[in-house]
Amino acid sequence: MSQNKFLYCVIAISLLSILLLVSGCDDRYRYVCQNPDKFDLAECQKPRCLFTQTCPEYLVAPVLTNKIEPPKVEDVKK
Repeated sequence: MSQNKFLYCVIAISLLSILLLVSGCDDRYRYVCQNPDKFDLAECQKPRCLFTQTCPEYLVAPVLTNKIEPPKVEDVKK
């Protein structure tokens, strides 16, 4: 009887690990604006994306090369 329990446990663990591997390999993006198909969404356009720092050029490009600069005073007054 203990051999059957061991076999069932091995089968269950194998199935769970296969399911985890399959679900972890989907094409998902952490942020909506990382998906090239959704670059044109309103939330991925400036100035809205500057507040959340989810602009595509900041998410796709290396972080150190593109830094967010504060808006100029004359741009804020417009």
